[in-house]
Amino acid sequence: MARVPLRPAVEALPPYVPGARPDPGARVWKLSSNENPYGPLPSVVRAIADAAADTNRYPDMYASELVEALAQHVGVPADQVVVGNGSVAVLAHVLAAVVDAGDEVVFPWRSFEAYPIAVAVAGGVAVTVPLADDGRLDLPAMAAAVTPRTRALLVCTPNNPTGPAVRADELDALLAAVPPHVLVVVDEAYLEFVRDPQAADGVDVLRRHPNVALLRTLSKAYGLAGLRVGYAVAEPRLAAGIRAVSTPFGVSHVAQQAALASLRPQAQAELLDRVDALVAERARVVAALREQGWDLPESQANFVWFPLGEATMERAAQAREAGVLVRPFAGDGLRVSVGEVEANDAFLAIARGWRHAG
Repeated sequence: MARVPLRPAVEALPPYVPGARPDPGARVWKLSSNENPYGPLPSVVRAIADAAADTNRYPDMYASELVEALAQHVGVPADQVVVGNGSVAVLAHVLAAVVDAGDEVVFPWRSFEAYPIAVAVAGGVAVTVPLADDGRLDLPAMAAAVTPRTRALLVCTPNNPTGPAVRADELDALLAAVPPHVLVVVDEAYLEFVRDPQAADGVDVLRRHPNVALLRTLSKAYGLAGLRVGYAVAEPRLAAGIRAVSTPFGVSHVAQQAALASLRPQAQAELLDRVDALVAERARVVAALREQGWDLPESQANFVWFPLGEATMERAAQAREAGVLVRPFAGDGLRVSVGEVEANDAFLAIARGWRHAG
């Protein structure tokens, strides 16, 4: 029987594998999706409930009020901000704005799992650059991978799933080596968790380099993963191009109102206090793991990375059996989110058992 053919790039797409979810009724800790373990603030819940009454109406297509609030939050004019249905969707819009069929997009690997999918859907050719041994991005090698066909580079900082952040001098050196017509996308999904004083300041870099676009999200630090609000920050002409290819009405009214409520000064202060608590918990977990003898990359995000190689899937299954869901990347390693204290303690016991088992 004849079938409608799919594009070859679509046929070949790698599946996006989300973090494991608990089985119905199972009592397990979910440390597989880098979620903020805290629920929304009461003020945000009220905003969500109020907005739900208007779901018979289309949302503001350009999320104008939210764009203004984000621009004020970032410290840029509103015409430099574009919102979308999570930073994954915004990345797709960025690539749609600049990548033609056959253009190359350079990115590190292993890095965010959506990168090869987004590049292929845009019609681009993925050029992957291995990470350094310590889980850091090898930016000199990424610069060396640029060819006349390169249209964009993707820089994930902190890198998901390994955790290190790109330092300011490293990013400056990359930008000095990359032609100014090549877009450098700095993906800062975990920005609020960074405490490395040498880490790159994306907004400062953007102001000095018009070929830079920033990707950010309210899913992690702001706890809105279930509502999908992401945004790009870029120079006005580029931002207008991204906006032009964005999905109409891509951010729901409920999501816009929840984001606005989260960005109000009092709510934002409370949410960032929670981030500070998660950063302190990250430090406790990493210190305990190193005391157990683990050699881990330096995480500046809300997760830790275990480079377990071929033992990865077996260890993930063992963790699940012990009541903790983690995120395995077959053949490479495990990513474990920083969650509630009790969840982290449960995982630390599992990791201790792995060390004792050799």
